[in-house]
This record gives sequence, structure tokens and C-alpha cells, in this order.
Amino acid sequence: MATGALSGLRVIELGQLLAGPFCGQLLGDMGADVIKVEPPGAGDPMRVWGQGAEKVQWEVVARNKRSVSANLRIAEGQALVRKLIATADILIENFKPGTMEKWGLAPDILHADNPGLIIARMSGYGQTGPYASRAGFGGIGEAMGGWRYIVGEPDRAPSRMGISIGDTLTATYGCIGVLAALHVRERTGQGQVVDAALYESVLQVMEGLVPEYDHGGYIRERSGSILPGIAPSNVYRCKDGEYMIGANKDSLWVRLAEAMGRAELGTDPRYATHLARGENQHELDEIINGWTATLSVDALDALMTRYSIPAGRVYRAPEMLADPHFQAREAIIEVETERFGKLKMQNAFPKLSATPSSVRRPAPSIVGQHNSEVYGELLGLGAKDLAALQAAGAI
Repeated sequence: MATGALSGLRVIELGQLLAGPFCGQLLGDMGADVIKVEPPGAGDPMRVWGQGAEKVQWEVVARNKRSVSANLRIAEGQALVRKLIATADILIENFKPGTMEKWGLAPDILHADNPGLIIARMSGYGQTGPYASRAGFGGIGEAMGGWRYIVGEPDRAPSRMGISIGDTLTATYGCIGVLAALHVRERTGQGQVVDAALYESVLQVMEGLVPEYDHGGYIRERSGSILPGIAPSNVYRCKDGEYMIGANKDSLWVRLAEAMGRAELGTDPRYATHLARGENQHELDEIINGWTATLSVDALDALMTRYSIPAGRVYRAPEMLADPHFQAREAIIEVETERFGKLKMQNAFPKLSATPSSVRRPAPSIVGQHNSEVYGELLGLGAKDLAALQAAGAI
């Protein structure tokens, strides 16, 4: 069976919805043994999230995980999970700050049991500060971190992306923090807390938004499909669809002008430099749109390839599944799931040459599906013990 870079590490995932579970997915894809703790009964709400009549997003975010049930709202469940965490290398949680402490699972208690434990804590505002105790979902972090304000058309209210980018960014930074903490633990033997806030994770990818204001008083505004001053870089209309061109470097612009049969535009003072193209961005987009409207997507794609200009089609899922590059790199794989049979989904990324990531097991279809296996293997609990815990409402 294929393993991965994190093979041999055990992760306990207490998170729900997306930030915690996506961090667990990333670690699991890289080979870690991820044990997902779900509340008895309905389990993680992610089981019924997603688009379409049948909710299949769970099959992605819960792959490479084993499911156990535990009721963290009662003492018996808290004690059970504390014992489980004592066997782990990494703990993931994304509850509102103070919740773990209320349950008797504060970092100092867990580190007393397990000094090498790395605790990844994901929350809206972080574990400290005046807003720490507020509830916070991904969209709130996107708003506070500056993302929402700059997304959308200038004459409309802020828009959102079609995915929960705030949650997945926070999960990714949480994962990066875990990997850094593992490196430190190799030298010191000591674990630590990784504090990943939604709004800070969004802020981290906001490029020059803060220093631009601090230095020059510039405030970025909503600009639709363009980045102000970065041209040409937009989606352009063709006879039969839309096509993305990014020729916003001087040498690329010269090549695009040649591809258009308008070589003189490459040296035209209005467009010859990055700053000049930025000042004349809308006029330039109109010129390019007028040209692309005379071509099919296939013809434009062939020209961009010939002139080595960064460009590409705007894909939906059907185009991804049909594309030979996706197929050659196995960017999309087929997984035999427990609920839906064969299901296509994104592979595990990034690709590691010596210790490749992989999907080793499908998402668990039942809450607590691995109770006997995990609680028996790690805590030595037998059938009678589990029956007693179930009778007490702990699992």
C-alpha cells in the first residue's frame, strides 16, 4: 500500500465544517493516520454540505480518515478523547476559543499528558485579542481580512468566491504551521500550539493592500475581472466562448501584438510599458476583445501556444475531466467510495517524487465507523467497554 511523507504520524481531528477538516485532509493525503472525532448521531455537518441533489463533498474532505464518535459535551466523552489525544502527534480543532478549555482539554492539560503534541487551533479571530471569543466563519474572516471588499464589480456590493476560500486558506496555513512545528519537535522533543486565525490567513494573501495605504494612502477597490494597472490580463470574448490571456509583461505584450497582426502596438507609447498599459487598460482591453471576438477558442488557443503567451480556457468540471493534461498528470482520480461507488475527485497535491501523497481509503460512510478498531487498538477497549460508553451517551 502506498504511504506518504507523513506516514507514521497520528492526527486527531476534532474540527467540524471546513477549516479543521480540510487541514486534516491535507495531512491525511500526505500519509498521516487521521482519526476524525464526530459527535454521535449526525456527525460532522460536512456530511450533508455541498452542491447538487446528493451531497458528495464529504467524500473529498473526509478521505484518508477513520471516524470515531465521542460526545464532547459530557465528562465521559471528554475523558475518552483526552486519552485518545495522548496517543497522537497532532491535534486539529476549530471550535470557538475557550471551548476546548471548557471541556477540560486546554493545551496545558494536553501537553502535560503528551509533551510532544502539536495543537493546530483554527478560529475566526485567533486565540487572543478582544475579538477572540466571537463566533467566526470563513466569510467573516474574508470580510475582515480585506478579501470581500475588493471582490466584485465597482458599482455593486462586495461579492464572494464560489468556494469557502477563507476556511481553506486557514486550513492550509494551519497545515504549514504543523509541518514547521514537527521540524522543531525533531530538535527539541516539544510540541506547541499553532494559532491560525481566519482573518489573518486572508490578510496574508492580500499582497500590498496594507503598505499601499500606509505609504501612499491608496485603497484598493472592486475592479471586476481585472487587476487595476495589470494589463492585459483578463478574460476575453471569442466566437464560441471565453478565454483568459495574461500578457502583462513587456515582452509578452510585444508577442501578443504580433499574434494579433498589430505589431505596431507593441511599441506604441500608450502600451509599450507596464505603467503605460496600466494607464490605458480599458482601451487596451477593448482592442483585444475586438480581435478575440473574430476567433474561435480553438483558434485563439493555438495562436497563444504558438507565440508562447500565458493563456488558457476557462474551465468547468466537464472541461477538466476531458482535458488531456489533467489526465496525463492524474490531477483527477477515481475513488471507490462507500456511499456512491466510483467517484471522480481531485488528487492529492502537491506531488512529491519520493514519498507521493495518495488517497488510501475512502471517506467513512458511518459516524463512529471505526470505534471498535481505534478504541481497541489505541486504548485497549473491548466490546463491553464500548457498550458501557454507548449506554452513557459518550459515543
